[in-house]
Amino acid sequence: MQTNPRLNIRQVTWANPVGADLRAAQQAELDARFGTTDHEPGPPPSEADTAVFVVAYEKCSGQPLGCGGLRMLDENTAEIKRLYVVPYARGSGVASSILAALEAQAHSHGFSVIAAEAGSAQSDGRSFYVSAGFAEVPNFAPYVGVNGSYCYSKRINSHSASHTAMA
Repeated sequence: MQTNPRLNIRQVTWANPVGADLRAAQQAELDARFGTTDHEPGPPPSEADTAVFVVAYEKCSGQPLGCGGLRMLDENTAEIKRLYVVPYARGSGVASSILAALEAQAHSHGFSVIAAEAGSAQSDGRSFYVSAGFAEVPNFAPYVGVNGSYCYSKRINSHSASHTAMA
């Protein structure tokens, strides 16, 4: 699952305290961006529906720099959830490395499509997904009919997963 020589990306449980702290930081940032705590349609991801959750650590310091997970939507599709990088590490390739690890894990779990959503206050997230080869698609559940919600999808296979991991 290694994609960046400066990082250790580890699969952890949803309940992992470091992962929980990173998710809490992400939600606090989104609350501030959206100006409300009510910015996520549908049920939040949980241990029950999250197939994979990873935390990226900086090798030299051991500091956690980001996280991300895969929520099972159906037998072929996983949705990226809680992809987050701490502010001081943004722009350094951490998010791309987490995404590469998630794509490889999605492929190894038998998923052929990964999906993602970013809201109107997340222009950085929307740009990130497009630059990573995702195409904008009609909103999927639970985002159908939600104004300011942008959904993306990307087909994956062994070639695309390994190519992303090498990027």
